[in-house]
Amino acid sequence: MPSVVGLLEQRELGARRRVDELREEADRVQAELAVAEREWKEWVIARSRVGEVLGPVDETADHDENEQTMPAQKRAEEASSASMAAKPKSQVPMWREGLDASVLSVDYQRILQALTDRHRLRQGPLTCQEMAVLFGLDAVPAKVEALRSKAKRMVARGWLAERQPGRFTLAQDVTGSGGGS
Repeated sequence: MPSVVGLLEQRELGARRRVDELREEADRVQAELAVAEREWKEWVIARSRVGEVLGPVDETADHDENEQTMPAQKRAEEASSASMAAKPKSQVPMWREGLDASVLSVDYQRILQALTDRHRLRQGPLTCQEMAVLFGLDAVPAKVEALRSKAKRMVARGWLAERQPGRFTLAQDVTGSGGGS
């Protein structure tokens, strides 16, 4: 009959082997990730270069001088971020001090303004149904859910707070008028 200690040692050995296997797999995945990231950066640079070649020729010498002195990696990152920019209606940047509300699309600005007014008048939070009515929309589920989606996105990005489920207010440091602080 096997001893308890012997059974425990077998289980420990099995667990240690599993850990070693997972570590090897993690090392392999890390190496693959490094190669993939390097390849991705090369494609970003290639796309940037093609954009420069195919783009309109700027006749000013100052522009040419800036292009030559700017590192290729920085130009590639700028080109990448410009091409990956979302449409204005879906773009909600992370809130930070000093960020102006004008960076938001009109729908998001309207939500922010309504909550700013409530805050200024020392009124409580708003539900999405109340927002729909306030904005002159029919308080039908589709309209309310669209507002809820926008409000939740603003919560996730730090513009609004949802201290009670479904009830939205301005986040702590957001003033709404002029954006941040």
